[in-house]
Amino acid sequence: YLYEKYGRERAGLTATLITYRPRSAVRDVGKALGLSLDRVDKLAKNLDHYSGRDALATRFHEAGIDVRTRLGRQYLLLTQELLGFPRHLSQHVGGMVMTQGPLHELVPIENAAMPGRTVIEWDKDDLDALGLLKVDCLCLGMLTAIRRCFKLIAQHEGLTWTLANIPQDDPAVYAMIQQADTVGVFQIESRAQMSMLPRLKPARFYDLVIEVAIVRPGPIQGDMVHPYLRRRRGEEPVTYPDDRIREVLEKTLGVPLFQEQAMRLAIVAAGFTPGEADQLRRAMAAWKRKGGLEPFRQKLIDGMTARGYDVDFAERLYKQICGFGEYGFPESHAASFALLAYVSAWLKHHYPAAYCAALLNSQPMGFYGPAQIVRDAQEHEVRIAPVDVNHSDWDCTLEPLGEEFALRLGLRMIRGFPEASARRLAHVRRLGEFASVDEFNSRTQLPQAQVLRLARADAFASLTLSRRGAVWDALPPADHERLLTQVPQPEPHVDLPTSSPVNEVIADYQTTGLSLKAHPLSFLREQLTTWGVTRAIDLPQIRDGKPVKVAGLVLLRQRPGTAKGVTFVTLEDETGSINLVIWQQIWDRYRRIARSAGALLVSGTMQQADGIMHVVVRRLQDLSDKLTELPRKSRDFH
Repeated sequence: YLYEKYGRERAGLTATLITYRPRSAVRDVGKALGLSLDRVDKLAKNLDHYSGRDALATRFHEAGIDVRTRLGRQYLLLTQELLGFPRHLSQHVGGMVMTQGPLHELVPIENAAMPGRTVIEWDKDDLDALGLLKVDCLCLGMLTAIRRCFKLIAQHEGLTWTLANIPQDDPAVYAMIQQADTVGVFQIESRAQMSMLPRLKPARFYDLVIEVAIVRPGPIQGDMVHPYLRRRRGEEPVTYPDDRIREVLEKTLGVPLFQEQAMRLAIVAAGFTPGEADQLRRAMAAWKRKGGLEPFRQKLIDGMTARGYDVDFAERLYKQICGFGEYGFPESHAASFALLAYVSAWLKHHYPAAYCAALLNSQPMGFYGPAQIVRDAQEHEVRIAPVDVNHSDWDCTLEPLGEEFALRLGLRMIRGFPEASARRLAHVRRLGEFASVDEFNSRTQLPQAQVLRLARADAFASLTLSRRGAVWDALPPADHERLLTQVPQPEPHVDLPTSSPVNEVIADYQTTGLSLKAHPLSFLREQLTTWGVTRAIDLPQIRDGKPVKVAGLVLLRQRPGTAKGVTFVTLEDETGSINLVIWQQIWDRYRRIARSAGALLVSGTMQQADGIMHVVVRRLQDLSDKLTELPRKSRDFH
């Protein structure tokens, strides 16, 4: 829109500077030194996103690279030196620069990877220094999911919903949010947000604004979270030094949670001019990189003490401002995100089937993969139908089921199956459903490899074919001849043995990433029970501080910068999710298992507080060998 509005000669995307991290540094230095790509790849895959300089030597040793040799020592030193060094310019996620005259007269421009897009060869800091206008147009996958959900509701129920006419302050929606039933809900589905929801208990829109803003590095590092929660629960009195401070902080119970509040406090409490407050805002965003906050410290403290505030208050305010340098939200940003959080929660509560379909059709996005989104929908009584050549379109769709709707998984769920082929299949099917694989082949004329992919995904089940039978029928005659020891003419009917339930589930995960038949852990439950392993659904019965064993597939790993080395891991068994807390020393002890295992057996201690349950890990065991054929890839976040 902005390109069309202002013309390509006056608008372009700003660049962002990408710097070397451990993996990219290891790969580029290894190539430059002429090391074999398999050794470089092994080392790179052994590195975490947060591996620092000190940990590199250990990782080199684990990868079989001797740092005592000349080449090994050179490899390590060059890699350490390269960390943080600029690597390349990339396209900003949505920063558009607009000028009155031709843009190329001010700054070099290059073509972006996407056709019709251009990138300015300066980053946002350069633009700020020159005073050029930059407008951030952030692209959110949730906006796409909400639009698709609205479209499904209009198509199947004839109701037209928009962001503007969704009913506000729905008690049932806020009750769902307070219970942290927020898988798939924008912004408040992460581990940290789910832990905060039962404590903060949002009951109105502005509570969601605070919820979105408070689980950020800024408020956490500035020690604003616990004071706010204590005051909200009435455990601590809400006090203000004077009415000027009250006017700024009354909405957030005397605790600054937004960038605007920090700027206004600098003005009313320390005598900053609006221009100086804006300079403070810019410094907050860059203080770690440029050390830009230190010049403001004395001015803040002197200004507040001159106006009658004590030194402790001034130092506490400065500490909070430093926290905003760790990434804090503007109030307007938090309000916009809170609106999308409420709308997505409202859709999840009132139209769970349509919302689940919209999320699946908008992947990849969010904290959870399709398997967890589908499972959560099933727990909310949504009926899920499998991928099928006679019923599925490319996207996931809704099918009438009495007064409700079932969700039909789309052909997009099959790994490696092209959209163009799915569109062709759906177009041909308009003339009638397929009765056999041979008929399917003759009518669709799809490549044999794609037909095999459909067969292995059990997409021919409506033809009363088993998965193995469909794969056999999809094989070309030459393959039949190769597989049979004798080749009579004509080829006789072959009765293939039925696949076991566990193999069926494994095949589902291999082809679509999820299974509607069973959860992989259910096949190990008898053995796990003999080991004393507790199911996720039974964890509320374990008292705080008691030892416990749990097991599950690894869904995600997360190590926030504010967690001081703690890694949060989420497991899933056949009854629900399990949250793990792994301290740094435990992570280091079981590092290989902790960072790479697809399934874990965990011994630890139960931790329950405010309705939030965690298992603090003491010991880890790899369960992957019990599920050797199951492909698992967790969503890991830094």
